[in-house]
Amino acid sequence: MRKTLLFIFGSALLFSCNHTSDKTYPKKMSLTESVYASATVQPDSLYQAYSIVMGILDKVWVEEGDAVAKGDRILQITNTSPELNRKNAELSLRLARENYSGSAAVLKGIEDEIQAAELKLKNDSINYFRQKNLWDQNIGSKVEYDTRKLAYELSQNSLSLLKQKYDRTKNELATQVQQAENTYKSSLTTSEDFTVVSKIDGKVYAIYKNPGEIINTVEPVAAVGRSDKFIVELLVDEVDIVKVKNDQKVYITLDSYGEDVFEAKVDKIYPRKDESSQTFMVEAIFVNPPPTLYPGLSGEGNIVIAQKEEALTIPKEYLIGASRVLTDDGEKDITIGLQNMEMVEVLDGITENTAIYIPEE
Repeated sequence: MRKTLLFIFGSALLFSCNHTSDKTYPKKMSLTESVYASATVQPDSLYQAYSIVMGILDKVWVEEGDAVAKGDRILQITNTSPELNRKNAELSLRLARENYSGSAAVLKGIEDEIQAAELKLKNDSINYFRQKNLWDQNIGSKVEYDTRKLAYELSQNSLSLLKQKYDRTKNELATQVQQAENTYKSSLTTSEDFTVVSKIDGKVYAIYKNPGEIINTVEPVAAVGRSDKFIVELLVDEVDIVKVKNDQKVYITLDSYGEDVFEAKVDKIYPRKDESSQTFMVEAIFVNPPPTLYPGLSGEGNIVIAQKEEALTIPKEYLIGASRVLTDDGEKDITIGLQNMEMVEVLDGITENTAIYIPEE
């Protein structure tokens, strides 16, 4: 009988010791709730430069890492088509101007025709009115009178038609000159487009082609961005994106800087979701950036969405389900507040004096 009591007492003591070792009490502490995001460093205003024409890469004016100012040349692309188009446009413009106002102008020829028609009209007018006076005196034949009258009327019509032709031709030639000038200006612009220039003051971060390679309008030829300002691209899960707001603090760790933590703030939230990763892009700006940064540096970010200095907290491992804990009085429901990866805030249900236990698996 004594052995049985000793066994029961020993078992109870062992259970009590194990149970006590898994016991804890809620503690008040500073608690920060944050949203995790993968982080990538990129230069501000980074863009991919494209050529708007096809050709052969003739010359690279800069090297990767070089500083450039807005308008500086980056690449020169060679293609004979634009130069030929420019020359043809120049010839067409010269011909159009010559036709309009040169020594062999079309209008000059029509003016000569008008002068000849005016002389003929004057002559036919004299003959007609002389014959008319004779006919009014019953002198001469009716046939001769009608012939003089018809010649006079035809001369009038011919002069009128020539004047209309002159005005119409003048308008057409003026339009042709304007069109030729526009075509010539366009050909000059196209020739300039074969030089890829920087759109910003910054640095050349990549050159994707070598001299002699074919350039098309689909593939980028260079990457240019600012050298004095970097941003952090954060990929936030769609579950958490609604919690993220502009100007929230972000704590960044970069693989290149070990355990160093850098503070940033949310600057921009892109509204479009990446369907492949189910994430949203968020941009953050360093408050005090690291001394040296390169495009593509990776790390992790934690976006602070809420913070409380005096929060009643318990470890997450003591939770049963989503909002229950095991106490000396059995399981109790609690109200959850802020939480991070390890701790959770208790708003109601237990106090600092309530002992809680890790639930059995």
